[in-house]
Amino acid sequence: MNWNKLERKFGKFAIPNVTIFLILCYVIGYILEYMAPALLTYLTLDPYQIIHGQVWRLITWVLVPPGGFSLLTLITLYFYYSIGTALERTWGTFRYNVFLFGGMLLTILASFICLAVYMLAPDLEESVIALQFYMNSWAFSTYYISMSIFLAFAITYPDVQVLLMFVIPVKVKWMGILDLVLLLYSMFAGGLFTKFAIAASLLNVALFYLSTKNMMHLNPKQVKRRAEFRQQVRNSRNITRHKCAICGRTEEDDPELEFRFCSKCNGNYEFCQYHLFTHEHFK
Repeated sequence: MNWNKLERKFGKFAIPNVTIFLILCYVIGYILEYMAPALLTYLTLDPYQIIHGQVWRLITWVLVPPGGFSLLTLITLYFYYSIGTALERTWGTFRYNVFLFGGMLLTILASFICLAVYMLAPDLEESVIALQFYMNSWAFSTYYISMSIFLAFAITYPDVQVLLMFVIPVKVKWMGILDLVLLLYSMFAGGLFTKFAIAASLLNVALFYLSTKNMMHLNPKQVKRRAEFRQQVRNSRNITRHKCAICGRTEEDDPELEFRFCSKCNGNYEFCQYHLFTHEHFK
């Protein structure tokens, strides 16, 4: 995928700091869950109701909170804000937007594929299908999209350390592996709705990773190595090649100075033109 070409053409539509809007959707969802919980049932990603006219669900499902509100929720939201903004700085606003909204689009497609699977079942009546999606459409929330953001962060910043339970330092790559194992377990052990929701988020990570392998130069480890190499090159340019053993002057002090070694001194002593014939020989 030619990301540079796409960014030149569509980059102007990218939303800066888009993670903030995702967090705000969570906040609105939690407020609705507290003040009008019945209203949330009309906001879920229910493809059965969408094809029957409730098209607003294509957008409002991002307001559905992934779980109950607690103090841990605030910490989690702050954590996802931190890793989301870090990814946006590393990838660029356009690429991060594509990843985030690509995950949402794949989730919508997964919900409709799930509906198609139900519709093709010969032993299910339409009323049963409607009830199934009414009860299970909560699985198609932004929870798994948030998990995919963490996986992408673990791939991009594998050696960054975080404090597990605020005490134990753990590298993100190990937490990413654990996150992937838990997602795979939930996908195989969960119901059909959970399978499609998780598969959509993992597919988004896989597609984005495969399409951006040429972005390895954006990896923080590679950035650090290039910075260290450039610093070494700059330092090598500043190495003094000639230095007078008497006055200590170098070619940087006076580019016009001439330096010679003395054949009568024991050792590699170099002298400028003013002290070559006037110094005391080193024995």
